[in-house]
Amino acid sequence: MKRRSLLFGAAAGVGAAFLSPARAQQALTVGLIPSEDSRAMIANSQRMMDMLAQGLGMPVKPFVAADYNGVIEALRSKRLDVAYLGPFSYVLGTTVADIEAFAVAETKKAGRTFYYSQVVAHKDSGIKSVKDLKGRTFAFVDPSSTSGHLFPKAGLMKAGFDPDKDFGRVIFSGSHDSSAIAVQNRKVDAAAIADRILDAAVAKGLVKREDLVEVWRSDPIPESPTVWRKDLGADLKQRVQAAFLQVKDIPWSDQGLLNGFHPTNDAAYNVIRDTAKILKLDLGKMK
Repeated sequence: MKRRSLLFGAAAGVGAAFLSPARAQQALTVGLIPSEDSRAMIANSQRMMDMLAQGLGMPVKPFVAADYNGVIEALRSKRLDVAYLGPFSYVLGTTVADIEAFAVAETKKAGRTFYYSQVVAHKDSGIKSVKDLKGRTFAFVDPSSTSGHLFPKAGLMKAGFDPDKDFGRVIFSGSHDSSAIAVQNRKVDAAAIADRILDAAVAKGLVKREDLVEVWRSDPIPESPTVWRKDLGADLKQRVQAAFLQVKDIPWSDQGLLNGFHPTNDAAYNVIRDTAKILKLDLGKMK
């Protein structure tokens, strides 16, 4: 999902000081994908960097990356040690880079390491089940959104609904909030949205929960993983994971305070791969 701003990776354009093998052994490379000025991002991440450095007993070097593709390429070319990727981006990344998930974040607000995709409709639309969506107007978020497109599309297909043919009209709203507001204002009959973003939209007064009905809910979707290159030394991996598991009680992107990290593994993201199979997506050919 695109809402993330704090990403632990290195950019493809990382400076020469980060690229020498000798230097890479002395520091952990960490990067940020900016949602604001790059200098502000580095400054705002300093507390996280300091906590990791203290836990590792070695310098942790931040660098601002441009996008997920840059992070994955930096992992592949070994210019980066650790990265924070979205669930779908991680699965895509494993097809081109020798990487592995090892930790997943839990925020105090969420209190869990997974979330759900939902299809919601306006209570006055008459939509109560998936079959009632036939011929209706519908909003997905973005073609690459895990919970705003890929999971709900696959879920509807499993329920016997053809999203490519059975809707009356489909739009991509560009954001989860926009989808929620479109349903609230009756601009569309129903929409796909992440449950926690819907909760936030309700809390912000953008939509009224009593005006919405849940039509469909996904299986749990694992939160975005923190990953490492598989070829890092076993001792360094152990130290990196231990350092991440010690980090807590700091701001975590736009999602409030971090409750802490939990161990995870590659198999936890098989649900993403299974969804790709339903959608007949060739992960090896996607970028």
